Amino acid sequence: MILLPVQCRMARAALGMGVRELAVAAKVSVDTVARFERGDELKERTIDALQRALEAAGVEFIDENGGGPGVRLRKGHQKKG
Repeated sequence: MILLPVQCRMARAALGMGVRELAVAAKVSVDTVARFERGDELKERTIDALQRALEAAGVEFIDENGGGPGVRLRKGHQKKG
C-alpha cells in the first residue's frame, strides 16, 4: 500500500504527532513532510521512510473495501498527551 498525503495527516493526528516529530522520526526535513502533506510528488524511498516512521509509532494503514484509505492505531496503543 502506498501512503497518501491524507493518510499521513490522519496518522499524525491520531498519534498526536507534529510535523517536526515525524520529520525527525523519518530522518527527513520538516519541509519534506509539509510538501508531502500538500500533495507534492516525492521520491518513493522518502514516502516509505514516512510510512515506516508512522507505523513504528503505532499506526496501521487501511483501505476498507470501497470505503477509501484510512488509518487506525494498533491495538493497545495510546495517543500521546
